[in-house]
Amino acid sequence: MQKTFFERAIFFSWYCSIRDCTYCYMSTQPDSKKAVRSKESLLAELILCKKLGWKIGFISGGVGAFSRTKFKDLLKDMHKISGEKFWLNIGALSLDELKEYLPYAKGVVGSVETVNKMLHDKVCPSKPIEPYFKMFENASKLGLKNAITIILGLGENIADFEEFSNIVRKYNITKVHFYGLNPQKGTMFENVPPPLAEYQAEWIKKTREEFPEMDIQCGIWLDRVDRVAMLLEAGANSISKFPALKKFGSDEAKEIENQALLAGREFVGTLTELPAVDWDQEVDKLEIDDKIKDKVKQKLEQYLDKMRS
Repeated sequence: MQKTFFERAIFFSWYCSIRDCTYCYMSTQPDSKKAVRSKESLLAELILCKKLGWKIGFISGGVGAFSRTKFKDLLKDMHKISGEKFWLNIGALSLDELKEYLPYAKGVVGSVETVNKMLHDKVCPSKPIEPYFKMFENASKLGLKNAITIILGLGENIADFEEFSNIVRKYNITKVHFYGLNPQKGTMFENVPPPLAEYQAEWIKKTREEFPEMDIQCGIWLDRVDRVAMLLEAGANSISKFPALKKFGSDEAKEIENQALLAGREFVGTLTELPAVDWDQEVDKLEIDDKIKDKVKQKLEQYLDKMRS
């Protein structure tokens, strides 16, 4: 039986120095750098992901939230816990930045969002596509993989698949995240309905047919768990965007696992049952400062309490 799994994107901040993408929650927030997560919170989440069988989709956060040195130190500690390298989704990185993060990176993710140039200029006025293309070229030279995120429902249509296909080929894209618009209050898309499941599935199906080896991730939201089987059958490899910590063990989480079975997939990991783990012992194994260990244990217990309830 073919397998599927949940991919968790780990966000280190809810701050962004751009903050004018017209679909984005961050565009509605004040200009403050206070919305940066603590190291213990991030490390605790990473431990949970490892023990629950969740893959790490990418490490992400608002552009400009961390200095290069601070972010590299964070990646180093996260690498110690996971034992793996990460996809990085933190804006269009320069060649020097890519070299800096190289020991802990498997690839880069370009938040392209839409390949329709006119639409992109409208919805992402301060986030041009071209710097991402340059990042892809530099990443390939360093032996890193390239991935992109696409948000369906911004105003594009299936005719834009041709340009998407051209970009995939030109920049050696090996992974794509297909999200559906999640209308945010206070943005121009507040009252725009999200794309239909059939439309999201159509993009996935065409991508699978044209690029058989592509790693395709389907992003869903809490109100879209009933489309998981359709998206997997269309050709998606994995699932993301579900608020797994807040909704662990919920009816929606159970439905995702059920939808995987309906699609003929074995669901790897769990969204519904906590494993029998000595969590303090897991933290004690880490090669990090003891003071940080104590904070990680406290944060981990906070997460677990919420998940148990």
